[in-house]
Amino acid sequence: MAGRRAGDGRGAFGDRAQVVVASQAAGSRRASPTAEAPSDLNSIDLSGRRAVVTGAAEGIGLAIARRLLASGAAVSLWDREAALLEETHAKLSAMGATHRVCVELTDAEAVARAAEETAEALGGIDILVNNAGIAGPTVPSWEYPLDEWRRVVDVDLNAVYYGCRAIVPRMLAQNYGRIVSVASIAGKEGNPNAAAYSAAKAGVIALTKSIAKETADRNVAINCITPAAARTRIFEQISQQQIDYMLSRIPRGRFVKVEEIAAMVAWLVSEENSFTTGAAFDISGGRATY
Repeated sequence: MAGRRAGDGRGAFGDRAQVVVASQAAGSRRASPTAEAPSDLNSIDLSGRRAVVTGAAEGIGLAIARRLLASGAAVSLWDREAALLEETHAKLSAMGATHRVCVELTDAEAVARAAEETAEALGGIDILVNNAGIAGPTVPSWEYPLDEWRRVVDVDLNAVYYGCRAIVPRMLAQNYGRIVSVASIAGKEGNPNAAAYSAAKAGVIALTKSIAKETADRNVAINCITPAAARTRIFEQISQQQIDYMLSRIPRGRFVKVEEIAAMVAWLVSEENSFTTGAAFDISGGRATY
């Protein structure tokens, strides 16, 4: 793929990419991340690109951040848990230009401030990966606690919208941008006892298609992915019965690896993905065939 070209939204970054933005206190402590990049990667050229990854302190977000760094991008790590975010940032900074923002993604004004600070630190924003999410309780829909319903929808759908709302105008102004939102196979099929999560992820798919149609006349590609479950800390929010159900629905007979998700995202946010927009890319191990 071609290297840096004038006027395509790429920018230089250096010491400014080490800026810290603090907008929320730390939450609970989580498992220590690792910064070693996976081996035998396909080569994706993201040199000069400036990326935001939400929920980047662990799990899928961490794997995506690592893959984008390995591909040459500068990466701003957004997460709400300050202590783990600091630890993750310290380890990933050895891989390339990194930046971190401790931000409550369900606060639209905080997200707008984070976008402003990130653009200033990195010299712009070319890539947004909306990854942060929660599972919520596993109970029948008619027993779902209303406060939990609102919380799941706020994190899994509204936060995606707030990120797009803050960053899409910047992409339009520079006539370049790539957005990938992490939806779920549950958004296509609906999982029993997970009504809020399924509904929110279905909303992410529809939101993706709507914004993509609004921006299709520019060099902006907005897509989402619909992975099967990955074995991350989100499993702590789910009953063993629900975990067993999800596994039983995957023809591959295993959960998706976070590195496999990151590999798909890396291409979707690259310049090579210059035509497809408004699509939901399946990575469900054969569970969905559409």
